[in-house]
Amino acid sequence: MKTIDILKSLTLEQKARLCVGMNFWMTQNFPEKGIPSLFMSDGPHGLRKQDLNASDHLGLNDSEPSVCYPTGSLAACSWDRDLIREMGNHLGQEASQLDVDILLGPAMNIKRSPLCGRNFEYYSEDPYLTGQLAAAFIQGVQSNGVSACPKHFVANNQETRRKAVDTLIDERTLREIYLAGFETAIKEGPSWSLMSSYNKVNGTYPAEHTHLISEIVRGEWGFAGALITDWGAMDQIAASIHAGLTLQMPGDDGTSARKLVRAVEKGEISEAELDQAVTALLFVIEKTRGRKKGEKHGEQYHEVAYQVASQSMILLKNESGILPLNPQKKIAVIGEMAKQPRFQGSGSSHVNVFRLVDAYSQIEKICPQLCYAPGYSDETTTPEMIAEAARIAKNCDQVVLFAGLPSSYEAESYDRQDMKMPQAHNDLIAAVAQANPEVVVVLSNGSPVEIPWLGQAKGLLEAYLGGEASGAAIADILFGRVNPSGKLAETFPVKLEDNPSYLNFPGEGDRVEYREGIFVGYRYYEKKKTRPAFAFGHGLSYTTYAYSDLKLEKSSLTDQEQLKVSFKVKNTGQKAGKEIIQLYVKNSDYQINRAVKELKEFAKISLAPGEEKEVAFVLGKRAFAYYDVSLQDWHVNSGDYEICIGAASDDIRLSAPVHVQSTQKIKLHITRNTLLLDILADPQLEEAFLPFYTQIKPYLPFNLNQKDLKTDKMARSMVNNMTLNSLASYVGRFLSDEELEKIIQILNNIQ
Repeated sequence: MKTIDILKSLTLEQKARLCVGMNFWMTQNFPEKGIPSLFMSDGPHGLRKQDLNASDHLGLNDSEPSVCYPTGSLAACSWDRDLIREMGNHLGQEASQLDVDILLGPAMNIKRSPLCGRNFEYYSEDPYLTGQLAAAFIQGVQSNGVSACPKHFVANNQETRRKAVDTLIDERTLREIYLAGFETAIKEGPSWSLMSSYNKVNGTYPAEHTHLISEIVRGEWGFAGALITDWGAMDQIAASIHAGLTLQMPGDDGTSARKLVRAVEKGEISEAELDQAVTALLFVIEKTRGRKKGEKHGEQYHEVAYQVASQSMILLKNESGILPLNPQKKIAVIGEMAKQPRFQGSGSSHVNVFRLVDAYSQIEKICPQLCYAPGYSDETTTPEMIAEAARIAKNCDQVVLFAGLPSSYEAESYDRQDMKMPQAHNDLIAAVAQANPEVVVVLSNGSPVEIPWLGQAKGLLEAYLGGEASGAAIADILFGRVNPSGKLAETFPVKLEDNPSYLNFPGEGDRVEYREGIFVGYRYYEKKKTRPAFAFGHGLSYTTYAYSDLKLEKSSLTDQEQLKVSFKVKNTGQKAGKEIIQLYVKNSDYQINRAVKELKEFAKISLAPGEEKEVAFVLGKRAFAYYDVSLQDWHVNSGDYEICIGAASDDIRLSAPVHVQSTQKIKLHITRNTLLLDILADPQLEEAFLPFYTQIKPYLPFNLNQKDLKTDKMARSMVNNMTLNSLASYVGRFLSDEELEKIIQILNNIQ
């Protein structure tokens, strides 16, 4: 039956009921109308399908066994669209096998602060990387006839007071940093569903935010799918349906549906708006209808979890080539996390794992001479535990020490208070490093930590929360069976105070102001010239790569043209490896405040020893644009830009200039109080204005009557800081109000 026919067959009450969940995880069904129920489940990095009689949205109750993949914080460090697409594909297969219609993921909020309790679920501080990986994940999931549902829309960057806090954010920052990733997910996925967040945005909850939902998501982005509230995020259901919402989750006792019926009867919303919401739900039903249910292959999915983990972990430091380790040496494994791994976060994404592999058991298979000491228990230790670990370390050739953040340190529903690891872990590292300086530290954490002992560790492997196969991935990287190829998707600041949101996180009361604007992550550190512990995009390898032969297809183009960029990358080492290449566009645009450079493309390529490959990217308008609030559109200022090719944001290997000419002129609205600086900066306006200036020049004070405005720097500076009105005031009757208004009209008309 066609959608229009289904709508005609439904009563007002039935339409209202379709806009509210039937229970905790399911939508309302009307089998007699050909409308089945849709089943939803959490799943950014693993399926969490629960029994309807033991349901919750915080991971408190058990769920069906499922493969636990690396969390978003680690998976993003793969910088590998194909790998993330494959992860999504296998998650979609599992969902289909368990009759899940909508998988609630990916989680893709921007990492504004390292303190956010759910950062382990999120991809990056950068909107381009976030959007590209989210789109790949969505494509993988939806290839199985299961809808993805990116979350949490939008600017949901903290857990503190998350259902009450009002995110105050300017339009340009909202567009460039916080909306851009979701835009890519909706357009390039394209996602069939979208989840709204708990927080307000500039005074209004996203579910009922007409500007965000109706104008941007559905209007500008063309989203036709279901917009679903986060669980318990509904405020006013009639206002939300009016704004473009589809579905309130979870269901209730019928109260919300009755509110909708009354709202239509009172004329507060129209039945046509209700029809639009039902149409969006029917769109998802049609997309997920009739999919094939395959057989479950747990081991195959476990292997994918291993691949994602092993291709994403980041080698942050490798002093004196301490890694890879020699399995013939006597190795001390220190740290409780080696045997009791921290591999996932807490909250709604918590997975009942298929098969957990710890690092110690995998290292034991590789290295015959192994010693172990726990060193700590969770976040505490004793002098005896530290002494035992130091003694064992001293009697071994090398040490692998596992440390990080216990699960209680970061979770859904609360934020961290600082970036510190447990003091027990820091003390253990210091003592062990003093006993044996041949130390490699393996970190398990969902977000950046302060690293006071960095100078004492020769090696540092960031494993984040690596999923159920993380132990095997860690072991294989440590002993060189896998060449590490992950790179950071977020900056590691030296200390919390360096972070751009430090003074405004988590806000005061129910308000949080994003005063740092567009300067999030590396955009801020580079602009402020603040050196981080590890830069965005940083990651080492057991081989080396050389970049060469950068070519731009053209040296000048308009903002309507594309630019092809090509270059070569060669593996100059002795091991096969994978290199992540990053393209940044550097802005020499001084007309507005912009980041020093921004990520605009990336690729991950495999190279055998001695092998060289050519890499090519194509850049369009958005690679050079910023969001202009006055135009309500993306705009490129004419000027010179620089194409930068690098191995990290702080490791640029190649660069070349390009001139971009804007085809759109921003009209300057001129009034009596317009600065002459702005008029004289435009050649066309300057040419029109100078004859009038010449007429009044003899009557100007400050010796301006004797100076050439074009050649005298001081004169130009003085005039620049005048408004048209103040200029007129200096010459009195020689420039009347009527004459000034005529000049203003002429200047406005010639644009």
